[in-house]
Amino acid sequence: MMKYKGSYLRLFSMLLRKHLKKAYGKEVTRRALKNAPGIYREMLTQVDDIGSDNPMASNIYMCFVLMAVWKGAEGAISPDSFRPVIRDMVKSPMVTKILGKRDMNRPEDIRESLKGLYEKKEWADSRPQYRDKTWDYNIDETKHRDGVFYYFTNCPLNNYARKYGFMEILPVCCELDYLITEANHAVLHREQTLASGGSMCDYWVVPDKIKDPR
Repeated sequence: MMKYKGSYLRLFSMLLRKHLKKAYGKEVTRRALKNAPGIYREMLTQVDDIGSDNPMASNIYMCFVLMAVWKGAEGAISPDSFRPVIRDMVKSPMVTKILGKRDMNRPEDIRESLKGLYEKKEWADSRPQYRDKTWDYNIDETKHRDGVFYYFTNCPLNNYARKYGFMEILPVCCELDYLITEANHAVLHREQTLASGGSMCDYWVVPDKIKDPR
């Protein structure tokens, strides 16, 4: 069970509303947003507790809003049609500003990104009560010359979706990684995800000005 935080639900419901109306009309939007809060709250009671102060907790809070809205539409929103809705929301100026905090073409931002990864890994490694429930950071600075490479073999979102029937929508949430990376002036190169049946979720994040990354 995760601590309830309504701020994520309020913020992303507000940001989604316009795009939902454009794609599905007023009635579907009303139904989805009306049902979402109860679903969201229930999801937080079901998911494994990874610590509300976990630096990765925002991933659960944000993705659960999207999943709750999808379920709240009662079948009126397909995963394929939800993709462009989420993309349009993320690419709006306000959200891009919130999510795009770095320019990965700057060496200092690459260093800050790596520092952040190690801090998240250390947070989990130093808390045995959460270590096996949260994302496990595996960082490899030797695999590629360019950018940053790391991977997970455990994902609380994947574990939850498999247990509670959200696997249909989970890959759409995984694609947020591409959009958030793009907002930080980088490109995500990925071979597999746990949601797609892979053994890991891999991230090779390359500055977008590098045309032949290695």
